[in-house]
Amino acid sequence: MTSMKDREEGFERQFAHDEELRFKASARRNRQLGLWIAEKLGKSGAEAEAYAKEVVVSDFVEAGDEDVYRKVKADIDAAGVPLSEHQIRRKMDELMALAVEQLKTT
Repeated sequence: MTSMKDREEGFERQFAHDEELRFKASARRNRQLGLWIAEKLGKSGAEAEAYAKEVVVSDFVEAGDEDVYRKVKADIDAAGVPLSEHQIRRKMDELMALAVEQLKTT
């Protein structure tokens, strides 16, 4: 009975750890995405950092990545920047892979 309880607790710890890593990777990805979009919008320095923070915060609107996508897409459309949905989503995927890799090595 104890070994079953130990296994259950181990699975719960692993799940919590995985969720924490997923959260950190998403936040890291969103910050980098925000910096990339800021560059496309002609922002730099503190203005780019502030925009990157806005992108990170936008992820708390709903579960998943759609809230982040909608925010950056609306911003680039408003600025007349020619970026397609495919380009944005591809960059999001690339940055997520990079964020996960960075977290694995730290």
